[in-house]
Amino acid sequence: MSDLALILGAGELPRVLRAARPDAEALGVAGFGPDDVPSFGIEELGRVLADLPARGIGRVCFAGAIRRPSVDPARLHPATLPLVPRIQAAMAGGDDAALGVVVELFEEAGMEVVGAAELVPELLAGEGALGAVGPDGAAERDARRATALLSITGAADLGQGCVVAGGHVLAVEALPGTDWMLESVAALREDGPPVPGGGLVMKRPKSGQDRRVDLPAIGPETVRLATAAGLAGIAVEAGGVLILDREDTIAAADAAGLFVWGVV
Repeated sequence: MSDLALILGAGELPRVLRAARPDAEALGVAGFGPDDVPSFGIEELGRVLADLPARGIGRVCFAGAIRRPSVDPARLHPATLPLVPRIQAAMAGGDDAALGVVVELFEEAGMEVVGAAELVPELLAGEGALGAVGPDGAAERDARRATALLSITGAADLGQGCVVAGGHVLAVEALPGTDWMLESVAALREDGPPVPGGGLVMKRPKSGQDRRVDLPAIGPETVRLATAAGLAGIAVEAGGVLILDREDTIAAADAAGLFVWGVV
């Protein structure tokens, strides 16, 4: 066993990290993490912060989606009681603020917070066309529009993605996530008012975000949903977005005629 612990939520990234680092201790966040690992609720956070360093854990990596859980006062562990004001303040803030408080608590307990990209750097998207299909001039214009938009929404701690077609913003990622955004575009094109065809989904970290936690990711499901939404491709920040199951993701995009493009 190494000195590394993985704190896991939902999605594919926890599976990928566990496969890459089988030596690490895996813990799930109750209600979100994998069923086959021990889990803890937010009420037990104080116990976890004391227990991990006592057992030689010096590094921790957060991976996977976690929605803000409710706190059951009746289940609060005594070690968590002093943390309640900070936990409540974190719950009331935006995603970045909440994650920032969690990072601070683990660092104050003597643990180093490391990012998934540090553990598995080959997951990071490279620059340029990553598959057989490349972007055209229209995609380049849409990417510039999407980048400008995300610089604003990211600063507002709103989301890490948007969909742009013909220079028009069709959707912006919010709390329900990327899948919801792409499904909304598919529904819009099927039943809504006329909108430009083609376009792209852009994913990139929020400006000022701590890249050790909550780094955006794409995978085969992103390709499937982008195809269903009638998009021409997927644009991601080179070096700032994780590609899960890279071979399957690129193969699916090539088969669907979609570009996967790492932009600066």
